[in-house]
Amino acid sequence: MTDSTERWLEISLEVDGEMAEAVAEVLARFAPNRVVLESTHIQDQPDGEGVPTGPVRVAAYFPVDEALEATRQRVEEALWHLHVIRPLPQPAYRFLQEADWAEAWKFAYRPIAVGERLMIVPAWLENPDPQRIPLVLDPGMAFGTGTHPTTQMCLAEVERLTRPGIRVLDVGCGSGILSIAALKLGAAEAIGVDTDPQAVAISEENAARNGVAAGFRAGAGSVEALRQPPLGPVQAPLVLANILAPILVKLLDEAGLAALVAAGGRLVLSGILENQAEDVAAAVARAGMEIVHRRQIEDWVTLTAKKA
Repeated sequence: MTDSTERWLEISLEVDGEMAEAVAEVLARFAPNRVVLESTHIQDQPDGEGVPTGPVRVAAYFPVDEALEATRQRVEEALWHLHVIRPLPQPAYRFLQEADWAEAWKFAYRPIAVGERLMIVPAWLENPDPQRIPLVLDPGMAFGTGTHPTTQMCLAEVERLTRPGIRVLDVGCGSGILSIAALKLGAAEAIGVDTDPQAVAISEENAARNGVAAGFRAGAGSVEALRQPPLGPVQAPLVLANILAPILVKLLDEAGLAALVAAGGRLVLSGILENQAEDVAAAVARAGMEIVHRRQIEDWVTLTAKKA
């Protein structure tokens, strides 16, 4: 973990689902691994659970250093060019201490029921439904809070596809939420990778918080980290990738993402807008796999592919 006194500039915009990924891609050019997409509102239910509603908030985080002003100007120019194509709201700016991050997250979130058996529970709250399996999260500066449709659909697929004793691979593990769900549903091992080393540390902490640290391994990197030591080479019957659609296409076409899937296994792909689903499906076909299941919430799509 970095020094808790480190400061960050948050740049955020609230947009509809169709524009969310475009804005995220622009911000990610300047803040790799520091972009988060979240629902703007959690509607409280009488049972204490929450339902994500409203537009999508896209936020990026930039370290406060000597390069910040130049970076901020480049971000504003890039957003202006996107605004020419389709109007965008003015971005909002605020400074955060790293220690403030979890506090900002606490303000907005409630336990969220996902699928048939899972409940996402912020670490400072209790599970309101003992019949559901709690996924206890404190995200730190890693992303994957479970409020966005892409993560919720991934979790539903994890619930549907996890079998006792299997291995699961999680590409772009973020907070570790998908790996933790798989382990609590009976997987014997989950291996997560993320290009942000801090996400790796946060995912390991969250695994320990959920009592599944013994089954979880994590490392910095992407597909290549799972194809070579010390984490690999490995294959698994269930591989998860909740990223952005253009990155999924690149990983399928160039990085060998499909090679991580064991024969007869499943690859769950999320972070896809409806109008990008055909591109991802084409990349799946080029990789020798077949789409066998599709989920959709609003503009967002999750595709599950099968390896022959």
